[in-house]
Amino acid sequence: MERKDFLKRSFSALGMMTVAPLVSACKKDDDVTSTSTGTGTGTGTGTTTGSCTTTPTETEGPFPTKTPGSLVTNDIRSDRTGVLLTVKITIQNKNNSCAALSGALVDIWHCDAAGNYSEYGGTQMQSTNYTSVHFLRGRQTTDSNGLVTFTSIFPGWYSGRAPHIHVHIYDSSGKSLLVTQIAFPYDVCNTVYTTAQSYGYTKGTQDTKNENDNVFSDGFTLELASVTGSISAGYVLTHTIVANG
Repeated sequence: MERKDFLKRSFSALGMMTVAPLVSACKKDDDVTSTSTGTGTGTGTGTTTGSCTTTPTETEGPFPTKTPGSLVTNDIRSDRTGVLLTVKITIQNKNNSCAALSGALVDIWHCDAAGNYSEYGGTQMQSTNYTSVHFLRGRQTTDSNGLVTFTSIFPGWYSGRAPHIHVHIYDSSGKSLLVTQIAFPYDVCNTVYTTAQSYGYTKGTQDTKNENDNVFSDGFTLELASVTGSISAGYVLTHTIVANG
């Protein structure tokens, strides 16, 4: 079964897990700074109390990190090449009026520039076999401001999905609080995918936008990140996730 078909058939069944958003705009010039404010369409499905809205839960699969506790690092690039991406995620606690959630464990993972995941492969879903490596996966603990920072590369894309980052949040004792995904702004993605071939992005424009994505099509406002920067200088992704801490 191809990955695209698997995703279409399996997301509803795997929907107990979540992941948070990213989306924004950019020009095609390698040296022009581009800015995304994270203003997308859609409503998401988070739970709201006043102005404090829980980030929607999304599927964790089909490529979750197998042993996240062994990947405590902020630089998750390993041997992967691509446009530099600094990921800054702030975790807030809905149960405490969206105050910063310190001491939370935050795992992230995403595909490489070619659209492949580590820890998996050699199957119809992903032909390239990366079962013995662990690139673009990592864990950090939030500081007093609820912030974790990762050094990574701009994710590539694969057929049937919009570009995204998976996020799994646990409390300090290891209890799962939220699984979500982060969505990316289309214009920034299009700039990277059409002008950064020398960095390894050779597939061209993504075939699925957020509004047509199996995960984000029901609304991605709460999962859309802000992305600023340029190809030459690298991008910075900032995003806030609200969990029931």
